[in-house]
Amino acid sequence: MELPKIWRPRVAICGIHIESSTFTPQLSYEHDFTVLRKEAMLQRYSWIEETWSQAIDWLPVFHARALPGGVIDRPVYDAWKAEIVSEVSKLHRAAALDGLFFDVHGAMSVTGLLDAEGDLITALREVIGPDVLVSLSTDLHGNMSETLFHACDLLTTYRMAPHEDALESRRRAMYNLAMRLLSNQGKPAKSLVHIPILLPGEKTSTRIEPAKRLYARIPYLESLPGVLDAAFWIGFAWADQPRCKAAVVITGDLPADQLSQLALGWAQEIWEARDEFEFVAPVDTMENCLCWAETAQRPTFISDSGDNPGAGGANDVTYALHHLLQWEPTMSGKLHTICVSLHDRQAIELAEEVGVGQIANFTVGGKIDPRWPGPVSFPAKVTQLAEDSLGGTSAVLRVFRPVHEELVETGLDVVVTEKRNQFGDLEKFTTLGLDPQTADLIVVKIGYLEPDLYNLHRDWKMALTPGGVDQDLLRLGHTMIDRPMVPFDTNRAVLDAVELLPITVAPAASAH
Repeated sequence: MELPKIWRPRVAICGIHIESSTFTPQLSYEHDFTVLRKEAMLQRYSWIEETWSQAIDWLPVFHARALPGGVIDRPVYDAWKAEIVSEVSKLHRAAALDGLFFDVHGAMSVTGLLDAEGDLITALREVIGPDVLVSLSTDLHGNMSETLFHACDLLTTYRMAPHEDALESRRRAMYNLAMRLLSNQGKPAKSLVHIPILLPGEKTSTRIEPAKRLYARIPYLESLPGVLDAAFWIGFAWADQPRCKAAVVITGDLPADQLSQLALGWAQEIWEARDEFEFVAPVDTMENCLCWAETAQRPTFISDSGDNPGAGGANDVTYALHHLLQWEPTMSGKLHTICVSLHDRQAIELAEEVGVGQIANFTVGGKIDPRWPGPVSFPAKVTQLAEDSLGGTSAVLRVFRPVHEELVETGLDVVVTEKRNQFGDLEKFTTLGLDPQTADLIVVKIGYLEPDLYNLHRDWKMALTPGGVDQDLLRLGHTMIDRPMVPFDTNRAVLDAVELLPITVAPAASAH
């Protein structure tokens, strides 16, 4: 006798993952992304062979991921959206989908759209209908719009900044979806509270208070009977859109009023801590940071924070480099300084043309984001050329300075890259023959230090430099965000009068 087939939930996987600064002048195109389709996507999910995961028919469709950058060119997005929606629709028509894992960042921007993730999930809902269970995982620097909230059923996000738990977050989203489907529990209730705070990640690192304790509330909240997930989005400060703000969502099998109270209580705790948020490291002007660096402990780090490609900066603003080229301790050779990195394809072409060991006159940076001082020129020796999986070819340029009629070697190494790149881990340096452990000063286009650099540093300051991800948000000129909003509004009476309101959605009776 033929045995009945065991039911296996069918779950589609798709998403586009990028953090987009709307204050960065360049656009993001297809060549900026790593695009995976169908089975190739499963490399993102190392837990796919775990026992619980094997009970699901995972149906990967499309995923594109890029280093944070500018707004996505609309034709690129439209083509990907059409492909995703078409492929998901085919799967659903062939045999009804039970679930969808929406694997996105949460701060993607597209030309002409104010809520890109909301636009994509709305299009997907139109083809899969309201009953398919949708699980969402995002970066905590993403935004939770009302559209995204209403279209997704299970919502979670990272809980650490730096994002050491990114894989854990995606696994949690897929696990919760699998368990929900296998147990036939249906859709949970969910409650969203927006909080009028918009801060850079460098003020909300979970290494320090108050974010440390606010995120530490999650284990307690999830231990409460009926709570499935508690999520806190910081929001994305470098986009000028109404959805950009902090948010909490609590998901679970609780009466709507209880869920609302839990979400509101947590959001109120965050709101009351609004004056406590401080930068994760001491901050100062670039000029003052260099004065301090003369006697700081080695290795010393300075974050060139306003042009951080890890948050969407153009990666070619020369403000910090300009000041290094005027700084006597490194130009005299007394201190060894590494400046990483500037995206400049033309400089790479010249470095390849002259070759390692040769000196040429380079003009670097300021070609994408022309903020003062624009392109800077200097003679330099090419000391290293190497390939990087993300940055293409990279070159180390040892700067020289003219003295009378001769060129004299300085202590400054400038790294230029073919593509935008972020030097957040030690391997990026060692591939180029650079050792931050023995350097005196490392000036890096980054905000908070990623784990490798954080563990390495002996002293560290963040320079409040200009760029598309300027830490001084008031200099950027937001016009479309909701108001009042911290830190843009400081009137105490206005802020004290803010009333936080939960939006709570209970599942339809038919969903159980």
